[in-house]
Amino acid sequence: MATVTSPVARGVPPIRAGEGTSFFWRRLHSLTGIIPVGAFLLEHFISNAFATRGPQAYGDQVKFLTGLPFVPVLEWVGIYIPLLYHSLYGFYIWFRGESNVRDYPWAGNFMYAAQRWTGGIAFLYMGWHIYTMRIAGPIHLMSDPQAGFVKVQGELQHWWAGMFYVIGITAASWHFAYGLYLFCAKWGITVSARSRKWFGRVCVVIALTLIAVGMATMTAFFRPQWRDEWKKPRVESHATQSGTH
Repeated sequence: MATVTSPVARGVPPIRAGEGTSFFWRRLHSLTGIIPVGAFLLEHFISNAFATRGPQAYGDQVKFLTGLPFVPVLEWVGIYIPLLYHSLYGFYIWFRGESNVRDYPWAGNFMYAAQRWTGGIAFLYMGWHIYTMRIAGPIHLMSDPQAGFVKVQGELQHWWAGMFYVIGITAASWHFAYGLYLFCAKWGITVSARSRKWFGRVCVVIALTLIAVGMATMTAFFRPQWRDEWKKPRVESHATQSGTH
């Protein structure tokens, strides 16, 4: 009797749709990684890049974002809840999955492991970033958005915080780019091996571009003309914004 040879290379797990209810939850996990979490990540890179234009431009951008109507609703519905679901279900997949990195050192397995680890690092980084930017410290961006540049710059004075920024930006960029590659494969956008190969190269460019933008944004806080902004005395703006006091 003739045998059927599997087209999947040994050691590289195929992209599976899932079984039963896991199909829905996995698809939702894949979707939330792009919309809205991925979209928010891109917006965040763009907004933070205003730091390259100086403290005033950065503060104006923070003021615009914090001045949007229904900010708490937008944040919880559009960011926090989808992010929590994507992260927690991602950990669930990770802890239930099996990786053959040590047994079969092929690219597919390394990418599987890298996606999990970069996701874990990005989750810790975003949690820490949200806490330091929105909760900790004497400066509160909702009531004093023009102090955004000073708040970030002051935090970057600690070498370990700067290193964590570099690691977190790199992890989030790579996780999003490879997640975009997996999304297109799972949702039938890149069907052939050739299309996945070429789109994989596009995703590498996306990851490197985001990392470059993130690094350029960080260096803006150390430019000679602005690097001592955090030392200058500030008078907090008490202008009441929509939804804040």
